[in-house]
Amino acid sequence: MRVKLRDYHAARWDEPVVMTMGRPGRRGHLFPASSERVRQAAGAAADLLPAAMRRRNSPALPELSEPEVLRHYLHLAQETQGMMGISLFGTCTMKHNAPVNEAIAARPKIAELHPCQDEDTLQGVLEIIHSFDAILRELSGMDQFVFQAGGGADASYTHCCVTRAWLAARGELGKRDEIVTTIQTHPCNPATAAAAGFKVVTLMLEENGYPSLEALRAAVSERTAALMVVNPDDMGIYNPQIKDWVRIVHEAGGLCFYDHANFNGVMGKLRARELGFDACMYMLHKTFGAPKGGGGPAVGAYGCSAELAPFLPVPVVVRDGARYRLDHNRPQSCGKIREFFGNVPQIVKAYAWARSMGAEGITQASDLSVLANNYMDRKLSDIRGVTRSHPHIDKWRMEMTRFSLDRLKQDTGVSAVEVQNRMVDFGVDAYWLSHEPWLVPEPFTPEAGEMYSKEDLDYWIAVIARVCEEAYADPAFVKAAPHSQPIHQIKSAPLEDPKRWAMTWRAHVKKRAAAMQG
Repeated sequence: MRVKLRDYHAARWDEPVVMTMGRPGRRGHLFPASSERVRQAAGAAADLLPAAMRRRNSPALPELSEPEVLRHYLHLAQETQGMMGISLFGTCTMKHNAPVNEAIAARPKIAELHPCQDEDTLQGVLEIIHSFDAILRELSGMDQFVFQAGGGADASYTHCCVTRAWLAARGELGKRDEIVTTIQTHPCNPATAAAAGFKVVTLMLEENGYPSLEALRAAVSERTAALMVVNPDDMGIYNPQIKDWVRIVHEAGGLCFYDHANFNGVMGKLRARELGFDACMYMLHKTFGAPKGGGGPAVGAYGCSAELAPFLPVPVVVRDGARYRLDHNRPQSCGKIREFFGNVPQIVKAYAWARSMGAEGITQASDLSVLANNYMDRKLSDIRGVTRSHPHIDKWRMEMTRFSLDRLKQDTGVSAVEVQNRMVDFGVDAYWLSHEPWLVPEPFTPEAGEMYSKEDLDYWIAVIARVCEEAYADPAFVKAAPHSQPIHQIKSAPLEDPKRWAMTWRAHVKKRAAAMQG
């Protein structure tokens, strides 16, 4: 049955910048004057500020009423699809973020905590962190988790720092200076390894979709510090020889780190420690249902074996009897990766997701994720102009598959980015392309996860099919897209010109004045 595509056009408000709105003296909220009793006890508010901190002039802020502010942000929200569309954002496991979790995280007992409070006043949140640590230990087989890392790349960097501290304790720092990874492992792994001072050895993909054991044996040596690898990769291919990989690296004296960015398809099915890995990481803002917006907020949960636990960044949440505390006294610690003990609101949301799912729910979600991906695989492969990575490997893929529009590009001249632009005209979010480097030309990488219905997937697939049909019939029309968005194609040159773009209103005013004078 052919899916009927809805007639869609995004709202278009031509909304001004908030700094240009309002009128002098307009207020959204009037604060009552302090009582005489408070003034006598505390004195004048201005006197509480050191003279050097007092403003000479009032801040340049827009002056608006509350309805004006609400209307402004409603208009902006209507002009932005966000996650209310169908967002199959591959490698990022976009999930529904329950509003109840947002409400809990906004409560004062979470939102107004300060990490330097007395530990006696942090017992509730420390218990949540410790309990979530226990959940991740169960899922991974590791012995300790920390949540200081501010995202997946931070968690990869954490492993590099832990590796350095481990090597130093063994007298091997400087001797073992190489980290082995693969071309299809997420770029943050080689990047963070290099940032931590290691040399990077990258293995290429072979016939089966992953490097061979022979290539790995040739890469490891007495200089190998660690292996950093993703499995399954973004093409949906799982390396069944992963235990042999771990054994080979261990025999050479190195550590093994499992980047679990693609955990959704295997959660509840395998445990990193049982595969032999010394450490792993999870992205709470992906797999564990915490929101991922605009690149953050994020948490990279890093877990390791008991052997590596002494080298974890401080502080570590530990339990002493019925009390929880922050353990700073870890003399072998690699130090800090980020401030304090993690992004607590995100940890709370991920903890709520894990508790609501339970072991059975997590396993079922994994099943649904793999099922949905392979359903999409078969449907997308029937569309003219679409192929998939490693087409000669006719096996089931895991939680995502990397497809290619190279055939479409060769036939019509329409690129994967231009297809993206046209997709949003149908009320769905543009797909994710690929991490660099593009091993697959003109790539796109959908990832259904467990939250989208069959009807949603059919609609998304129908959009791809429609755009490909349009590309063959009228390439110029697709190249000119989007046609139904608040802003059509924009010129990218100003975005690349530091003389024209501005990150603050003050910089914008300054640069605009300079441009007018010029």
